[in-house]
Amino acid sequence: MNIAFTGTGYISKIHAQAARNLGAQLVAVVNHRSESMAQFAQQFGIARQHADVGEMLRAGGVEVLVVGTPNYLHAPETIAALRAGVHVLVEKPMALNAAEARAMLDAGANAPALLLVAHCWRFDPEVLWLRARAQAGELGQIIRTKGYGVHANWGPTGWFTEARFAGGGALADMGIHAIDTVRFLLGDPQPASVYARIGTHYKNYDVDDTGVIIVNWADGVSSYIESGWWQPHCDGREAATQLYGTRGIGSIFPTHTTSTNAAGAPTVHPSGFVHPRADHSPQSLYDAQLGYFFDCIRQQ
Repeated sequence: MNIAFTGTGYISKIHAQAARNLGAQLVAVVNHRSESMAQFAQQFGIARQHADVGEMLRAGGVEVLVVGTPNYLHAPETIAALRAGVHVLVEKPMALNAAEARAMLDAGANAPALLLVAHCWRFDPEVLWLRARAQAGELGQIIRTKGYGVHANWGPTGWFTEARFAGGGALADMGIHAIDTVRFLLGDPQPASVYARIGTHYKNYDVDDTGVIIVNWADGVSSYIESGWWQPHCDGREAATQLYGTRGIGSIFPTHTTSTNAAGAPTVHPSGFVHPRADHSPQSLYDAQLGYFFDCIRQQ
């Protein structure tokens, strides 16, 4: 599988390592900063360097493109690649807004190529452990959930904090992890209604650094989600989620379920996973995600 990358920052390096681990051919990198691009190419043994996606596509020889650029570039780079018949793995958030996301979906629907939005927590073994138990009915009917996408005493800099480049702040950066994780745990229901209150309270950003989101899903479950940067405290690590059911509660990070009998006595069912784990977002998540995408392409 011949794979190329747009962007040369932290997340692109993680995806490039995943491609290398899976035995893919890393053939091209795109970035407007030649020095950063040269360093990335040297690190991963990439021969071709291009100033923009159009140049890369005209050169040919690319089957898969990983879009890891600032959010404002996700839609144009993805659409160009799909129209050229190149499969795309685009980092979250998918786009700056719903209109751009719809345009990306339309491009994918009219192209012989696949589009996958990168939501790495769907490939986490602890998330998969809890999802299997919830789907097996161990918790009974799920009534409500709580989830967290928060950085405590830390926040990003650069384009992440500028609305023109990022489209949003902590909600688009961190809250999106909590939203997608709980949706995956619930079996991907559609939202029926959403309430959100976001604000900027900790730094002088023109994007949000604090958010509270309530999603009422079409299946009747209600989800409470916190997002934030620079918060003084966080009740759970990134993507930590609790599912409250009629027969018990399930949790990830720490990962376990607790059931209650007719008399109300609790029984804890440990998962066997160590908490906290040494690396909360290990390389293996991204390896599994890209491996899944490669499998989808082969089976297309």
